[in-house]
Amino acid sequence: MGFLDVMPKIYKPVAEVNLSAHSDEPYIHANVKAPRMAGFFVKVFAWVLELRIVGAFVVEILKRNNLVHKFVSFAEISEPPLYTPTHVSEDNYEEQQVYNMKPGSPSTERVQEAVDCLPKDAEFAVNSDSNSDFRRWTIMDYSRAYSSRQITPHLVAMRFLAAVKESSEPHINMSFFINYNPEDILRQAKESTLRYENGTPISVLDGVLVAVKDEIDCMPYPTTGGTKWYHKFRISIEDAHIVKQLRSCGAILVGKTNMHEIGAGTSGINPHYGAVRNPYDITKISGGSSSGSAAVVSAGLCPIALGVDGGGSVRIPASLCGVVGLKPTFGRVSHAGILPLNWTVGMAGVLAGTVEDALIAYAAISGDLQLRQPTPSLAPATNLPLLASTNPIANIKLAKYEKWFNDSADEVRTSCEHALDMLHNHYGWETVEVTLPEIEEMRLAHYVTIASECNASLAPHFAKINFADVGWDVRVAHQVYRSFHSREYLNAQKIRNRQMYFHKEIFKHADVIVTPTTGVTAYPLQRDTFKTGELDYINGAALVRFMIAGNFLGLPAITVMVGCDKGGMPISIQFIGRPWSEATLLHLAYGLQAICSKSFKRPMIYYDLLKEETASQ
Repeated sequence: MGFLDVMPKIYKPVAEVNLSAHSDEPYIHANVKAPRMAGFFVKVFAWVLELRIVGAFVVEILKRNNLVHKFVSFAEISEPPLYTPTHVSEDNYEEQQVYNMKPGSPSTERVQEAVDCLPKDAEFAVNSDSNSDFRRWTIMDYSRAYSSRQITPHLVAMRFLAAVKESSEPHINMSFFINYNPEDILRQAKESTLRYENGTPISVLDGVLVAVKDEIDCMPYPTTGGTKWYHKFRISIEDAHIVKQLRSCGAILVGKTNMHEIGAGTSGINPHYGAVRNPYDITKISGGSSSGSAAVVSAGLCPIALGVDGGGSVRIPASLCGVVGLKPTFGRVSHAGILPLNWTVGMAGVLAGTVEDALIAYAAISGDLQLRQPTPSLAPATNLPLLASTNPIANIKLAKYEKWFNDSADEVRTSCEHALDMLHNHYGWETVEVTLPEIEEMRLAHYVTIASECNASLAPHFAKINFADVGWDVRVAHQVYRSFHSREYLNAQKIRNRQMYFHKEIFKHADVIVTPTTGVTAYPLQRDTFKTGELDYINGAALVRFMIAGNFLGLPAITVMVGCDKGGMPISIQFIGRPWSEATLLHLAYGLQAICSKSFKRPMIYYDLLKEETASQ
């Protein structure tokens, strides 16, 4: 192989891999060999990579040094490729304490069905006891306040606009939004207020503020994907299907949230629209790529927001910003009206302040599919968790791969271990030790896949644009993305097939797989990143370490906060479920929220729109 000098891995057949807790299968830590770069250095690196011959040589060295060649490019794999993570109905698995949502029902009925699944006291927000000064208002709180005439959607919208203006001031500079239209927001709010005055609200979502990641079509805004140019080639003409569902429930769509440019990173640093700051500490990253959506929920501006998750892009910022992040099963939610950046790994998801709100939003957007692939017939009817049940679901088994679970910062590991202990003590749920092999191989195969698909989607546009309009970190990513060839892509899909087998075997013995959400908490924003973006593959690998199965295998996953590190930054745990088991994940997250939420702290930047409190600092 000449200068590559690599010994490719020969994968043994999947049936010969030992998945027991005492397996001798090796665990490989992320082997990231790339220095952090920003400012002048990332510019130089981009210029080098864009040199036709030299750049290609450097990229291949990077791929060799970071084990892409060994585990993917030249690997020998006997299994056939699996190109899309489609799932048939899991007929042999019955979820506990669920309500079977009526097929084909309108979004308003689905939302009411979700409300009927909530406890009667669901109108009271998390951390509402008198000993806590932090109250995160829920959808039910807003609906109750509107119905009782304590406040109007119009007044809440006015407070929202004042808060966004304040958050954009130089001393805070949160960079929540790429685009919002005060006139449109107030128009929606006045219409909602009139409905409440007439006693005819559409649903509990009527008048509730919802933000949308700028990867999802939402009128009257262009969809930029965090770029300065994408909307010039792809004109938005109507709402994405999931946005239509929320709008039909009376929700007020408040604008397009900031994101990492074309979703090509995990920090949320966008050189065009600003670095989204973490509401818990404005000197720290928010995570990405659905950075703005997580941050606006964390800061109290919206109880729910929409994101898109292609490599943890909903769950990473949800974890770092201390909110709930739900990524549904591949095929559960319509992809119509979402930028086609990575069509076999990306999926719209929900960011919410509470599990109850995640449930309501999920019910609103998960019906009436308009999909190209997979076909709607593959998706079973949607179950909703009966959170109002007096008895928690029982006999739950949580699969834990200890070597993987422990591959995280000490405070993250300790906090998540404590959460598992509390789940056992409160509910009797058992942790089952397993082995999930080839984790690093799966991460690299996912990277080859998402990079190849993103390149295929963007290549026609990149041939026409001025590269001065592209962030420097994205220019570097583009050179790597375009380097992958057909054998690498095919081998990545073979690894997808192997991992699908491994995970299905694990689910024969456990209900969910449990991990920390991210390997580290939010790290500091550095000044040299603001104009160029940042290349920090070491921290990036730590953030995506536990994300990949949800995207690469199309599995549902949810993240919920369990505590904070000694610096006050949120720590979250993740449950990865069987296909179509969103109800079970919501059950587990709700149970964990109930025993952890009273210890949650108020973010540094938090707007109480029902009480008109300004941000605290």
